Amino acid sequence: MKKYMKDYINKIDELLNKNEKINNEIISEHLIKISFFQHERLIHLLVTLFYALFVFIFLAFSIWITYQFLIVELILLVFLGFYIKHYFFLENGVQYMYKQYDKMKNKLTK
Repeated sequence: MKKYMKDYINKIDELLNKNEKINNEIISEHLIKISFFQHERLIHLLVTLFYALFVFIFLAFSIWITYQFLIVELILLVFLGFYIKHYFFLENGVQYMYKQYDKMKNKLTK
């Protein structure tokens, strides 16, 4: 998904920088892509929150029950770090696509 989003953002940036004609079809396709990426972002937010919940649960287990749960805690913490990094990439990408949409709308009205 990361490569797909980067490629699409670069494609739209090239389209905007080349001063090519922007029409309603391009804008509606862009809005559809934004909605796809928003859905992906929502799913990754939910997964990230569940991983964070599991991290806290296993932290509590390791404190109250036995320190052997700390191994699982560390593994989940590593995965949580990667999920947070990916989620923020999706978040920043979607926000950048909003700015691209604004530029496209400005070019359409000119």
